[in-house]
Amino acid sequence: MPKSSLITLEFPEKDIALFTLDDPDKGVNVLSGWVLDELDRHLSEIENRDDLSGLIIHSNKPGNFIAGADLREFVASLDEPAEAVQAVSRRGQELFGRLAKCPFVTVAAIGGLCMGGGSELAIWCDRRIMADDDTTSFAFPEVKLGLFPGWGGTARTPRIVGLSNAIELVTGGEPIDAAAAQAMGLADMADPEQLLAAAVSLIRTEQQSGQYLKDRDCWAAPIALSETELGFLGATASAYIQGQTKGQYPAPLAALEVMLAATGVDVWTACQMEAEGFSELFGSPVNRSLLNVFFLRDANKKQAGPAGVEPAKITSATVLGAGVMGQGIAAANVKRGIPVALGDISAEAVGRGVQGILSEVSFDKKTRKPNVDRALKFAPLVNGTTSDAELAAADVVIEAIYENAEAKQKLYARLESQLPEQAILCSNTSTIPITDLASQLKHPERFCGLHFFNPVRRMPLVEVIRGKHTSDATVATAVAYAKAIGKSPIVVGDGPGFLVNRVLLPYMNEALLLLEEGASIKAVDRAATSFGMPMGPIALYDTVGLDIALHAGGVMQQAFPDRVLPSKILPAMVEADRLGKKNSRGFFDYSTDKKGRSKPQPSAATQEIIDKIAKASSTAEPPSSRELADRLLLPMLVEATRILEEGIVTDVRDIDLGLIYGIGFPPFRGGLFFWADTIGSAALVEKLKLFEPLGSRYKPTAMLTELAKENRKFYE
Repeated sequence: MPKSSLITLEFPEKDIALFTLDDPDKGVNVLSGWVLDELDRHLSEIENRDDLSGLIIHSNKPGNFIAGADLREFVASLDEPAEAVQAVSRRGQELFGRLAKCPFVTVAAIGGLCMGGGSELAIWCDRRIMADDDTTSFAFPEVKLGLFPGWGGTARTPRIVGLSNAIELVTGGEPIDAAAAQAMGLADMADPEQLLAAAVSLIRTEQQSGQYLKDRDCWAAPIALSETELGFLGATASAYIQGQTKGQYPAPLAALEVMLAATGVDVWTACQMEAEGFSELFGSPVNRSLLNVFFLRDANKKQAGPAGVEPAKITSATVLGAGVMGQGIAAANVKRGIPVALGDISAEAVGRGVQGILSEVSFDKKTRKPNVDRALKFAPLVNGTTSDAELAAADVVIEAIYENAEAKQKLYARLESQLPEQAILCSNTSTIPITDLASQLKHPERFCGLHFFNPVRRMPLVEVIRGKHTSDATVATAVAYAKAIGKSPIVVGDGPGFLVNRVLLPYMNEALLLLEEGASIKAVDRAATSFGMPMGPIALYDTVGLDIALHAGGVMQQAFPDRVLPSKILPAMVEADRLGKKNSRGFFDYSTDKKGRSKPQPSAATQEIIDKIAKASSTAEPPSSRELADRLLLPMLVEATRILEEGIVTDVRDIDLGLIYGIGFPPFRGGLFFWADTIGSAALVEKLKLFEPLGSRYKPTAMLTELAKENRKFYE
């Protein structure tokens, strides 16, 4: 079947050519191999014409210029030799480079997202003009895939915006808006409604001035920087990148090295250096892992609820519980324009909650301060109330009170009869089974779990938990609602801890058992962060709160007594009123610096508690440093396979994305099961045999044993 055309050639004025991009088969424009062939054909048709004043490239897709290269083609080529990868890179450089050689002005008129290969195409044009609106941005996100630009981005960009700006764009991978692009000399700005007219006007101006020809010569030449300037920029950028990546993401440093080395050569030699460096990263373990994460995220964006079920429309929400979690959930609604009623046991608690919501939604990312206009805009969407009638009058009601089943059920009993017929009732519980919570409801089919993660503003994951009686319609509505407030939902079955907390508990619990065996807090946390976790498990205890962790651990121990071996350390810490960051003393002592940041320090009191228990409990030498990561991660993996066996989650991809989004499992590992596949199922079973004397938490499941027999992978 022939592919649909993405590029159409028109002449809005007799001397102006217009390439319009609009892939009829996709929601966004991407640069696949056949699209590059099409661009090649259209360029060949016009590039030697001397009767043209200019070429404009723009997109007909709302909110999208070009989303980048076709990553599925990347995956298909991961095992290609370096020479073949370099050839693909060189082909793109040479094709886009023709835009800088045409006998007329070339302009990229950018409306919407311009990313990756699309940004490189734009960079090779003589000029770029960007719509001045909230949907338009420009980025080189390749470092987030373990790569750097390979179609001329590292060579051409420093010559246009300066080496320092280019380093920030390429090694950071973050998008910039039209105003930032104009400030660095990358693009002009235009009214979105006048984008094409502005591009035509720009061509007329350039034809008269001839400045674009002078810029072509300048941007093809070496970059004029002294060795001192180059050395200082390289040292400061390298230090910053290493601080950000902790040495776990090689692409930003590799991009920096290529750009620094290419300053003294012409742009075409710089392109050759770029192609060689690109091929060294392409197909690397980190590149493969980050591509897997990209596809996990992409699949989640397309995920819907149960097939054939239309979700109910959510136009209003209620949050019961005005604490930190309740405030975060309510704020997520307000930011998306959904009116929220916030309730709690007292007017004072509600007032504090409303103040917290407005503080969050009024925060201006650009100024890093509260914005009065934002506060005035969002304030009418928040109704703080203690009236049951007002709280019940919503399409979705989310309970976010403390983890006590009896208290939650009393609240449901009070409100259920007042809910509209189409409304769904949800619990933000992190551990209590949904079926248990629904046991006294008149309409358990309209009840589900909607588990957000703290802090809500930063954590994208929401677990949509299906109880025994939850209907497909309720699940479909919960999934659609989570997406509507900007979250990434994963549907999971019912059971203690659901997905994320059930897999997290073995990791957390093992950390305490390691302390009892004589391992130091520093060694345990370092083992986790060296693996790539955002913080160590001991630091995480302090962040979560030791009293909360103790309660959650008790729920899990009751559910899985055969493999949850309780530590004596946690109850001793809680008894000593060491609860974590919330009261400035947990496993660490906390002080506040001049900027209001909480700083952890080792605690002598904590060490005394641990020493007493460790001396009484330890019967062996402390585990060696090489054992620590295995001790922490293998119980997680075994528990995750149990979740698959039980059907709590049916796809390894959902578990991998859930752990990346929910606990910060390192993306450069690709996910828990993706990482396991890099080791191999047979090798994992051998590792587990070493630790089986420690208990059933290290015993391979039937699934893992079966995979190991044939050395098969989780990602089949």
